[in-house]
Amino acid sequence: MTDLSHYVSGERVPGRSGRFADVFNPATGASETRVPLASVEEVGAVVAAAKAAWPAWAKTPPLRRARILDRFKFLLQENADRIAELISAEHGKTHDDALGEVTRGLEVVEFAVGIPHLLKGEVTENVGTNVDSHSLRQPLGVVAGITPFNFPCMVPMWMFPVA
Repeated sequence: MTDLSHYVSGERVPGRSGRFADVFNPATGASETRVPLASVEEVGAVVAAAKAAWPAWAKTPPLRRARILDRFKFLLQENADRIAELISAEHGKTHDDALGEVTRGLEVVEFAVGIPHLLKGEVTENVGTNVDSHSLRQPLGVVAGITPFNFPCMVPMWMFPVA
């Protein structure tokens, strides 16, 4: 049986807690892989890694961030069938339903690729007597998402590309 790993700072990291959950193939009922269950310390290390990466990401110009997301979009498109096969194997969805999930998530990635225009902020003159209003959008920090098991691809892609 294969043990899956965590993915931290661009690298696969084996679980250290010693705790695992079986991943069952819903078509056969057989356990084919195990997913490591992270300890509090492992989660803390992931949060620390994200905090360490955040300053450089926050300083990355929006257009460069959009280009990274555009590459991600390309990889999703190129691997949509393979991702759908994984969703089907682990969640029991039909291939077409799983492919639809990938497509719905991809739509948000496409939106996020165009987000530099929305990050420009605004200036409104004379909102009151001798008062102008300015808005400036800036990155705030690390985010996390807890997503439902039944949409393993779509819901995370509704969250992180915009973040």
